[in-house]
Amino acid sequence: MRAVIVGGGIAGPATAMALQAVGIEPLLLDANPADRGEVGSWFTIAANGVAALDEIGALEQVRGLGVPTVRNVMVSASGRALGVIPLGAAREDGTVALSFKRTRLAAALTDLARQRGIEVRSQSRVTGASTDDRGARVTLESGETVAGDVVIGADGINSVVRFAIDPQAPTRRYMGLANFGGITESTALVASLEPGAWRLVFGRRAFFGALPTPAGDVVWFANVPRQPLSPQERATTPPAAWQALLADLAAADPGPFHDLISTGRLELAGDNTFDLPHVPTWHRGRLGLVGDAIHAPAPSSGQGASMALEDAVVLASCLHAAATPDRAFAAFEQQRRSRVERIVAEGARSSSSKTAGPVRRIVQDAILRIVFHRIATRDTQAWITDHRVTLPVDVTRS
Repeated sequence: MRAVIVGGGIAGPATAMALQAVGIEPLLLDANPADRGEVGSWFTIAANGVAALDEIGALEQVRGLGVPTVRNVMVSASGRALGVIPLGAAREDGTVALSFKRTRLAAALTDLARQRGIEVRSQSRVTGASTDDRGARVTLESGETVAGDVVIGADGINSVVRFAIDPQAPTRRYMGLANFGGITESTALVASLEPGAWRLVFGRRAFFGALPTPAGDVVWFANVPRQPLSPQERATTPPAAWQALLADLAAADPGPFHDLISTGRLELAGDNTFDLPHVPTWHRGRLGLVGDAIHAPAPSSGQGASMALEDAVVLASCLHAAATPDRAFAAFEQQRRSRVERIVAEGARSSSSKTAGPVRRIVQDAILRIVFHRIATRDTQAWITDHRVTLPVDVTRS
């Protein structure tokens, strides 16, 4: 079987390596250039995603790019501790979760796929897909057609393959937040933060997060409640103006964020935050979907990449076991839909707490203290972070 995989983020190369492990020949089509540069912000792969990385034999190769992360520490606008969210059970070596810069991890996974002999075609933007009884195919922006036994859309929240499966498929939903991210290098402010923990603050005017790195840097982000940015606003607003705005928003709250932002470097500016809560149709014929193409959660979930990595393993297992691609895609949906949609819903609820106004914030902080102390515990989060997926074969780990 030959599988054409559309998308070169996290889900695409992970799916390619999982398929190769079960004897399916993958071809990965990536719209990005081979050198995508150091853009974007950081995210966390929780314990369930780390386990999926290990299952495809990729964990040790990318571990060095990540910052070991154990928990999220939640703080109110007044600086009062609200609670702690664990990120899962530790592995035998002590690893719980790892936080990565998104582009670094995506590039490393793509490079690893190439090293394993998987064909990766960069700058190959897909504009359409189709299926029949004999196979499936995609059309590239260049006009070229690429065919395979199956086509798997790992092409994100704006998936072309999703609309080829169902022209009436839903589109992304704006979450009311614009996302910004940056880094403050070699800063004494690192001492004010707990090692191995994201400090997440429900600020008076925005939501902030910061993670110290072993190198003495601090990576940070801000979620700003507002109307979505237009392409013109993004194109005409200089980074210095965004940075000054973020520092001003942070000045209302105690803690290091004003100084971190003021002395740092902005790496992501004005990224509108979306989710994709429910996709009625996951597959048609020999076309299927994985990752954000079918279940994009808000970043608040902390599970977007982890769910995509789980998808890669489960879909490979289903294609290995089922008699036909259609049965494999159906089995994949049966195993995954309930879990991923529940996680997306949790992320949406969490995002709504970031957009509270001043009056609602007072009430919300009192509620959040109860939630984080009584509900967001190791046991109650286990269904998310302790979930494990396996391949039907053992991938050699080096």
